[in-house]
Amino acid sequence: MAKILLSTATVHGDELAFVKEAFDKNWIAPLGFNCDNFEKELADYLSQGETYALSLCSGTSALHLAVKLAGVKRGDIVLCSDMTFAATVNPVSYEGGVQVFVDSERETWNMSPEALEKAFQKYPEAKVVVLVHLYGTPAKMDEIVAVCERHGATLIEDAAESLSATYKGKQTGTFGKYSIVSFNGNKIITTSGGGMLLCKDKASRDKAFFWATQAREKAPWYQHEEIGYNYRMSNVVAGIGRGQLMHLDEHRDRKEKIYRRYEAAFKGLPVSMNPYLPDTKPNFWLSCLLIDKDCKVSPMTVLDKLAENGVEGRPIWKPMSMQPVFKGHDFVKVEEEAVDADIFARGLCLPSDIKMTEEEQDYVISIVKSCF
Repeated sequence: MAKILLSTATVHGDELAFVKEAFDKNWIAPLGFNCDNFEKELADYLSQGETYALSLCSGTSALHLAVKLAGVKRGDIVLCSDMTFAATVNPVSYEGGVQVFVDSERETWNMSPEALEKAFQKYPEAKVVVLVHLYGTPAKMDEIVAVCERHGATLIEDAAESLSATYKGKQTGTFGKYSIVSFNGNKIITTSGGGMLLCKDKASRDKAFFWATQAREKAPWYQHEEIGYNYRMSNVVAGIGRGQLMHLDEHRDRKEKIYRRYEAAFKGLPVSMNPYLPDTKPNFWLSCLLIDKDCKVSPMTVLDKLAENGVEGRPIWKPMSMQPVFKGHDFVKVEEEAVDADIFARGLCLPSDIKMTEEEQDYVISIVKSCF
């Protein structure tokens, strides 16, 4: 049996038509008709025109521009999800801000609204919150938005992992004043690499576009009055994204099927799946396993056993407050034991590739069961 991978790109052929058009028109450089249409099509998918989208070279570049739009300056405190990938919080450092990390809650593994409120009590000067929807599971958005509004804070929503997931019927990526999605190779749809910045108003989108194109002023010569970046998306890459977007809901349904098969198979074991709220619809990007506290089996025991048998798994994201690069940064929690540190200590990610066959998934299940 070939190696079973965690999550890889799945292409269908529709992508080629858009890429071919870019080649036929000799428009393979950054920007172009595929970028324009990809932005419109994604905005329509998310909110029927209520979102202004900007295609960029990565989700990280989108987060950086969101942080700039939010007005983060050197020394500013920014309240951030603690359990996430480093790309969520690194852009705060690009602008000289200081991350204060906020613990998770157990019902979604996302930022705890209670811990966020406690962070504002400690740092009333904080005016920006960076929230992630972990593994495609929507956070407690009513409560998070309410806390941000109460303190006059701008919400940046990192929906890199959660494209197509909904909270009370509303798409993730449409709650923040600024939001982002990612099209990295392992995401639910991909452009091979790339991302999208989502804004509530056209002026913000236009300012971000200006920065993303080297902050070149409208002059007959190269005139620059601000620092800019080369963050543009290629017209070819955007073509891949347009073809992928046609299959987004199909990908989501297949991800959920994988989750449900794991969930059914592991009943009776001292484990649980990554949780979600009943009024949300995750995209089930990655199916994760949490081992019960009183069980002597560790995540690394399972991961090592999977690796020995040609199966790729992964530990849960290591919290940012535990990362050496952020040593000395504050961490705010409400429980005596940090929730996200506990999840990290007991959790792991299982293969969730939508090309995985039922036979292959049954093989993964049998290996996991053998550990208990």
